[in-house]
Amino acid sequence: MDLTEARERAGALDAADDLAPIRDRFQLPDGLVYLDGNSLGALPAAVPAAVDDAVTRQWGRDLIGSWNTNGWWSAPARVGAALARLVGAEADEVLVADSTSVNLFKALVAAARLRPGRNTLVIEPGNFPADLYIAGSVAELLGLQVRRVDPREVAGVLDDDVALVSFSQVDYRTGRAYDMAATTAVVQAAGALMVWDLSHSAGAMPVDLTGCGADFAVGCGYKYLNGGPGAPAYVMAARRHHATMSQPLTGWTGHARPFEMEGDYEPAPGIDRMRCGTPPMLSLLALEAALSAFDGLSMLQVRGKSLSLTRLFLELADEFLAPVGFTPVTPRPDEERGSQVSLRHAEAYGVVQALIARGVVGDFRAPDLVRLGFAPLYVRHVDVVEAVVRTLAVIEAGEHKDPRYAVRAPVT
Repeated sequence: MDLTEARERAGALDAADDLAPIRDRFQLPDGLVYLDGNSLGALPAAVPAAVDDAVTRQWGRDLIGSWNTNGWWSAPARVGAALARLVGAEADEVLVADSTSVNLFKALVAAARLRPGRNTLVIEPGNFPADLYIAGSVAELLGLQVRRVDPREVAGVLDDDVALVSFSQVDYRTGRAYDMAATTAVVQAAGALMVWDLSHSAGAMPVDLTGCGADFAVGCGYKYLNGGPGAPAYVMAARRHHATMSQPLTGWTGHARPFEMEGDYEPAPGIDRMRCGTPPMLSLLALEAALSAFDGLSMLQVRGKSLSLTRLFLELADEFLAPVGFTPVTPRPDEERGSQVSLRHAEAYGVVQALIARGVVGDFRAPDLVRLGFAPLYVRHVDVVEAVVRTLAVIEAGEHKDPRYAVRAPVT
């Protein structure tokens, strides 16, 4: 297949794509191939008006009354209920609040406290650094030991001293997807609790927290959920744990009667006990509007498009990019792949910067990965081919060797 044939094939796939009209729910610059939705999702068209209303009417006119009249106080649970559909949880099991790191801290401590007498926390060695750092902090706080194990090998380390296991559904570097149901089952069979990080999966592929019996989960709101930079994250706690879980950040909004201003803490019932401080309303309402981009869609539809995009890119990468120095590291089997493809290249940082200059936006992950995210709600098959064409042009012209790219920017 040559590139002309690849363009024709991509055009045919887009013409038959049921999700093609969903691209209109986003504001994207003309001519840009945006393949970084796994770091920051594109702007949903519904968000600017929602933020303008939040600023000019709700804050500007209604002022503090908006906590009651505009539903600000209940927004963390309300937006959590809307998000629950995308992660396969019950509406009263998800709360939008704080950052992913803060929510992970709360979830890990809560899980460990539910397994007193067990002293080991298991986490994958290649997890996102924040997860590793938070796990270390929790272990230090609670006197636990941390054991780092590949998710595919977790069965071999489970014993009656393991209190909890914390993995990501999709590896942020390679895009490898792990089997949530099988992993959760083996962890719980050993008497431990399972905590999942969904930051690189929710919004791009089906997640079934209820079906797999997960105990806790966390995730960010600004990647495939398109909530905007710094969007609040979410935490899921299975209903069976609500009455007994105890999280460490006992802020006033998580109190059973926050406006009684009592001197002693009593946790709120249900998922509200995972609240901590005052919610960031402008960004929370932006996320709520962003989630409307998923209205009327099933995650199976979204997953089908995601797999089609990444499958096409991997096929073209084998044919056109491998001969010029790129090595795909993302798994080939559909069931083992998230919604990104990562390519190893000796000069990966320069390649990414040169691609950005050519209007293809991806990102770099140390030491040598070109990481491309294929957000299925707005990325097209023709974008896949164009990314390959422009990558070839970068390499052929040696643009990635430009001295400007010898010094890395603060954000890569």
